Amino acid sequence: MAKKMDNEYDYLFKIVLIGDSGVGKSNILSRFTRNDFCLESKSTIGVEFATRTLQVNDRTIKAQIWDTAGQERYRAITSAYYRGAVGALLVYDITKKQTFDNVQRWLGELRGHADSNIVIMMAGNKCDLKQLRAVSEEEGQELAEKEGLSFLETSALEAINVEKAFGTILGEIYHIVSKKALAAQETAAAAGPPSQGTTINVSDSTGTKKSCCSN
Repeated sequence: MAKKMDNEYDYLFKIVLIGDSGVGKSNILSRFTRNDFCLESKSTIGVEFATRTLQVNDRTIKAQIWDTAGQERYRAITSAYYRGAVGALLVYDITKKQTFDNVQRWLGELRGHADSNIVIMMAGNKCDLKQLRAVSEEEGQELAEKEGLSFLETSALEAINVEKAFGTILGEIYHIVSKKALAAQETAAAAGPPSQGTTINVSDSTGTKKSCCSN
């Protein structure tokens, strides 16, 4: 039974949600993992996470999405929160200019604590509230290009681009992992067959689960 559970996914990727409190991170999480939305959702206290398994390039990927409170009093959890993360969705609220202005601060924190190769996407959430817009899509795109990030506007309420945002992040992570695995195989092949008794570690430090080599 345990072996069957081990084979339920090929990779496990940890993705973190960051951004100011109230920008809709929790509803983005629930929309992606449960296809659910709560109009009266309360601010996250501490950290919570949810998972979803999906197919990327014929591989089964288990995405573990972590959501944290945006309030300053929870900053102490920072290091543990970012540890092991290979992707990040940085969210601001298009109706609140301050949340957009704080994107740079969040980026600084992310780059200061996370792995340097982490895949980052910026998302302008609540794009359904067009009449309340305070940040144009062009402003978001310009900042993302300046920082070298992917960018989308999303709506957790209307399920706009939420699936696409996570799909893009996971696809890019998988592409990086695949390139590393291929490079490792080429290096091993160039070195020739291992001597008798040599142990080969086929797990990948970016989040690949350990698996049996029976096939």
